[in-house]
Amino acid sequence: MSVLQGKVAIVTGASRGIGRAIAKKFAENGAIVAFTYLSSEEKARQLEDELNALGGIAKGYKSDAANFAAAEQLVNDVVAQFGTVDIVINNAGITRDNLLMRMTEQQFDEVINANLKSIFNLTKAVTKPMLKAKKGSIVNIGSVVGVNGNAGQANYAASKAGAYGFTKSIAKELGSRNIRCNAIAPGFIKTEMTEVLDPKVVEGWVAGIPLKRAGEGDDIAELCVFLASDKSTYITGQVINVCGGMSM
Repeated sequence: MSVLQGKVAIVTGASRGIGRAIAKKFAENGAIVAFTYLSSEEKARQLEDELNALGGIAKGYKSDAANFAAAEQLVNDVVAQFGTVDIVINNAGITRDNLLMRMTEQQFDEVINANLKSIFNLTKAVTKPMLKAKKGSIVNIGSVVGVNGNAGQANYAASKAGAYGFTKSIAKELGSRNIRCNAIAPGFIKTEMTEVLDPKVVEGWVAGIPLKRAGEGDDIAELCVFLASDKSTYITGQVINVCGGMSM
């Protein structure tokens, strides 16, 4: 039996990369997948078709996770369509890398809004239907950079570290209502974004990973399935590294 059969999941930023892998794995496991995208209608429709072909039910919503009102509207629309929300995967995020001396206020603010405020927006919006149902699982996608820091990514590291503090606080606030909140800290994962990097740079990073390989989107997606399912009902408030040993 599919472990997410009939559960309604919102996955933000699912048009590519890790978010796309999560949406596909959820559909394979029987979830009703409501995913968000920011720009490409064509890619969203393609993903809708792909997820539905896997035997699931999927619908794309054009929504900016960094916008508070848009997050509320998204949840209202999903509840109106599917009746509830059982799972939220806060995956949407961006990078605006630069050394601190060169980083602009705009670059800092954009990353904090897209990566951290977006988690607040959607988590707050989904609290109402989850409290009504007396259950729910929220998973925030972070990064090992939020654990270890990284030169040239002070804004990104701050946003991801903030997400971990938020995760632990929400787990304590909502645990008595059977709502769980966990975070995943991916390491170096192969996505469309990493494909454009200098192969020598990638080779250097991989050499420093104990498992000697980059991760795949499915490495994150499989853990999301577990944390979203009833197989993990006693796990909350955790930040789980999925990095091949990169962060110990």
